[in-house]
Amino acid sequence: MKNNDWKDRLNIVYSTNPDFQYSTGENEDIETLPKQQQKLRVSIEKNHRGGKTVTIIKNFVGKDEDIKELGRNLKTRCGVGGTTKDGEILIQGDFKERIIEILRKEGYTQTK
Repeated sequence: MKNNDWKDRLNIVYSTNPDFQYSTGENEDIETLPKQQQKLRVSIEKNHRGGKTVTIIKNFVGKDEDIKELGRNLKTRCGVGGTTKDGEILIQGDFKERIIEILRKEGYTQTK
């Protein structure tokens, strides 16, 4: 009875409309594109980071689990820390050329 779970509807005003369909607003997972179709962009950023350099990988299209797995792989191969948030992978340090090389070896051919 997932559709009638009251915990998902907390703080929602009651509706008298008999045709009202409540939606939780959750986004459905986007299907992950094959590696050859991913158009990843790798860039370096220092702004708003306290002067520290960060390598950012953008434009990944797919599920959260897949982008986290890719981020974990890149962090391990570069030997540094980082995170994945808002559809971007953040790697600590200036590893632009190394990451592009790793991604191309993995099969992401449209990486720039």
